[in-house]
Amino acid sequence: MSIFKVNLIAVNPKDEYRCTPSVEALVDKGSELTWLPCEVLIHIGVHPRRERTFLTATKQLVTRTVGYAILRTEGYETAYEVVFAQPGDMTLLGVRTIEGFGVMVDNVAHRFVAQTTLAGVAGLSCP
Repeated sequence: MSIFKVNLIAVNPKDEYRCTPSVEALVDKGSELTWLPCEVLIHIGVHPRRERTFLTATKQLVTRTVGYAILRTEGYETAYEVVFAQPGDMTLLGVRTIEGFGVMVDNVAHRFVAQTTLAGVAGLSCP
């Protein structure tokens, strides 16, 4: 496994003119969600929606609030749940966001590679 970082921008989904400056985030396929500093999210008007409990790499249980943001990096964009990271927490780009971008991680070249999104059922139409 390789380690690399990307520059990530979070956007308020209710007001897309409100966005963060570029934030350096560690690409972490072991993290389910993306973690961004709480003060960065609050500054753009993203609000906590609920609390979730997480098991850290050091086997600690921590509780953090989560909300919703549009996330952008390297020409990719998705809307997803983000964790309001507290001081001392890492800034992480998690696997759900990576999947939302429709990319796979090239660990050798330290980049994202676009992939075709799988469809559940093809050929059916809605009434």
